[in-house]
Amino acid sequence: MSPDMPVSPSRCHALVPCAGVGSRSGAKGPKQYEMLGGQPLVWHTLHALSSVPDIHRILVVVSPGDDFIKNAPERVDTQAVGGASRAESVSNGLAALLATGASADEWVLVHDAARCLVLPGDIQRLIDACRGDAVGGLLAVPLADTLKQASDGRSAQTLARAGKWLAQTPQMFRIGALQAALAPHAANGYEGITDEASAMELAGHCPLLVEGGSHNLKVTYPQDFLVAKALLEGRA
Repeated sequence: MSPDMPVSPSRCHALVPCAGVGSRSGAKGPKQYEMLGGQPLVWHTLHALSSVPDIHRILVVVSPGDDFIKNAPERVDTQAVGGASRAESVSNGLAALLATGASADEWVLVHDAARCLVLPGDIQRLIDACRGDAVGGLLAVPLADTLKQASDGRSAQTLARAGKWLAQTPQMFRIGALQAALAPHAANGYEGITDEASAMELAGHCPLLVEGGSHNLKVTYPQDFLVAKALLEGRA
């Protein structure tokens, strides 16, 4: 898609893959349902998304048989079409959006359930930046730390950090374009597809980088719960 193609505004949907088990988190069950600040972690995520007026609908993709998400915030729906991988869950979620009234030229913001600290203002800034773009983009932060290449557990080389960014979510693309970018990778289990932007890059697109904030961390390890709790308390 050429960057100078005319782009028409359209509705924005959010898609939250929520079918993972979070094996590295140390939680007894899926990490997105662990309590954090008096609420399940994913509730903070959904509250941030539902606080953005420009998001028309939020679709949460859960595993078959998962009925944890009940009485969710306004504009939140669930579809039990979660797959074996995050990419498969996203692909199934895109199909569910199209089957329930969305159109291929509308936008979808894919956001990790475990990024519960994202700010509504950052989400809105991504929408504002991408709506006039022919490809779409993602929240990300420039790499601040020194980057090392490891060899047998030792630092073998220092890599240049200029021009390197740490990808975050949401990642915002047209529903049809993202679906087309993911489709060729279904046969090999979406190997190498670590996020939506990686699929778009392999399809020949160059997503826009929109600077986010360091607070938008993904809760992955046990200590991340402590950091997230402290940040939430600081906001309160």
